[in-house]
Amino acid sequence: MSALETLRKVTLSPLSWAWEWVYRLRRSGYEYGFLKRHYYKVPVISVGNITFGGTGKTPTILWLADFMADAGLTPVVLTRGYKGLLEDGAGLLKSGQRFRLNPHDYGDEPLMIASKMKKGAVIVGKERARNLTRFFPDVKPDVVLLDDGFQHLGIYRSFNLVLFDATMDMSQYQTAPLGYLREGLTALKDADAIVVSRADMVSGEKLQSLREFLARYHHHGPLWCEMSYRAIGLFDGYDAFRFRIEELQGKDVVAVTAIASPASFFQTLEGHGARLVEKISFPDHYFFSQEDVNDILLKASRYSAMVVCSEKDMVKLRRVSQDPRLYFIKVQVEFLSGEDSLRTALGKVLHLEPRH
Repeated sequence: MSALETLRKVTLSPLSWAWEWVYRLRRSGYEYGFLKRHYYKVPVISVGNITFGGTGKTPTILWLADFMADAGLTPVVLTRGYKGLLEDGAGLLKSGQRFRLNPHDYGDEPLMIASKMKKGAVIVGKERARNLTRFFPDVKPDVVLLDDGFQHLGIYRSFNLVLFDATMDMSQYQTAPLGYLREGLTALKDADAIVVSRADMVSGEKLQSLREFLARYHHHGPLWCEMSYRAIGLFDGYDAFRFRIEELQGKDVVAVTAIASPASFFQTLEGHGARLVEKISFPDHYFFSQEDVNDILLKASRYSAMVVCSEKDMVKLRRVSQDPRLYFIKVQVEFLSGEDSLRTALGKVLHLEPRH
């Protein structure tokens, strides 16, 4: 360890220790009834993480919403609507709403979720319990999906699903500001399932090391699942299919994104044979301007390349431009292990008849 790294650790360790204990005490306050929890007459499934950065919560929420709709249930997604104007207020999106609404109002992820849900609704706003109570009679949900909910302890949940990104360096599993943990790993005592995303991007040895490392912090044996994101094709700004993912092979691409893990997005494109002539990344949840789009399209013209972004990015890009050179890559969750066990566990929480 270098002298600079030693100094950093000595300086930040007290802050990291204090951060962890604040969150431990907060969790204990809810557990022992010192802090108020809201209870609802339907199951609440939390999808969250214990790290900063993107772990794949939105694709997982969509997988869960499909699972529940296919079982005949009406889900409602409760989300903050980060950086949207309604984050400090309340908004309701019905499933299937796609083009008429502004991401500046609702945020990018809520619009993307609502557009892809088969049935149900999305409730937006950081006062989640208040907003759920307000809209509950309108949406009449059978189940609530609490987006980014592992630290949102004011609502009682029936099932806690905690996501980890397999590609994150193991050295970062320390509480902030030393590492990327939102709270200490002892919080995993409340996890019912641990889902490791991007598991296809690392070695089996890395996955085993992560599993053994996390096992030190829980003793009840939560479900362990591993998943990847399967690219299913390229679509335009109107959600129309344009290319099979195999057709990226050998194509020149300007890759642009404003997600928390741009490296994995670029790796996905390169993994399907695209030649990335430019990699352009903006801060997570960034709202693209006309000037941004003009600059991106100028670079595309310079290289005679197509522009490819993520589906979340297209929610905002299509508000600025419908240029035919703009495409997004659509992905789906694909479980590598643990899917059947997760479906069974969720079925018990939702009182579903077991599949035969």
